[in-house]
Amino acid sequence: MASPRIFCDVRLGPGAQFPLPQDAANHVGRALRLRVGDDLVVFDGRGGEYEAVILRIDRDRVDVKTGAFRDPDREPPVDVGLVQGLPEADKMDWIVQKSVELGVAWIQPVVCERSVVRLSGDRAARRESHWQRVVIAACEQSGRNRVPAMRPTLPFRDWAAQPSTALRWMLAPGSEAALVSQPPPEGPVEILVGPEGGLSDRELDIAATVGFSALRLGPRVLRAETAPLAALAAMQSLWGDFRR
Repeated sequence: MASPRIFCDVRLGPGAQFPLPQDAANHVGRALRLRVGDDLVVFDGRGGEYEAVILRIDRDRVDVKTGAFRDPDREPPVDVGLVQGLPEADKMDWIVQKSVELGVAWIQPVVCERSVVRLSGDRAARRESHWQRVVIAACEQSGRNRVPAMRPTLPFRDWAAQPSTALRWMLAPGSEAALVSQPPPEGPVEILVGPEGGLSDRELDIAATVGFSALRLGPRVLRAETAPLAALAAMQSLWGDFRR
């Protein structure tokens, strides 16, 4: 079995000794039931990872020591960011988790006209902190050593007013152009996906004005939590690391 992978929000180096973050220590000591001398892999999100060994376990504290550094290439060749219209309830957790596993570079939540969930202020900050933990857990599970950015939640119009030089595609069922017909991207890509009910006509017009081209995935209408993952998987199959 592969060694458990733990994210550490400190700059790591070989031979470093330090206590794991509290949540990680609880996971290692209580959920995984590891012991002194057991191996781990630790990473700081900046690229690469370190072999590590547990030196001490004492109640809620777990001390480790790093060993050799290694830098496996697990990032996809296609740089894709996801702009996601906020869906209901815990669907965003699913989208965040699976899109990180599929190699997304960053995630931007936006509040759309048809979003049932409306986040702002402290409530948005709490959800964003939760989503960041989901991002980190997905990196630990999937082997990614670079942690995608979880961007602050914005109203659709505020987000659309921000400039971007990326290639921009929005998923819109019934569009004339298909994702599969596009040439391989030569730089970063942004994918825009609406919430339940999709983007409103006004939002589609705004998105087109700021450079988004409408694409379809196929003949069926996919759910808000299915469409971004299907698009990411298709892009990895067409141009990304699913071809390795």
